Amino acid sequence: MDSAKKAQIQAIAALLYEETDPEQVQTLAGIEAAVREHMLEHVSPEIGNFLSKQAVAQQADANAPSAASLDN
Repeated sequence: MDSAKKAQIQAIAALLYEETDPEQVQTLAGIEAAVREHMLEHVSPEIGNFLSKQAVAQQADANAPSAASLDN
């Protein structure tokens, strides 16, 4: 992974940390719960949207007429 992508990940982590209750990060269990909440609420839906768009794009490409079929 290049440094620009790592910087983006660090920025996202900082944003999620800012949105976390300070009391929640006092224990390992609290940190785990906070990470799980952020994953379920923010990260996973975005991953799902991204993968859905990729699948739709792949289906559109598969259903597009080929150059050979356009020559007829």
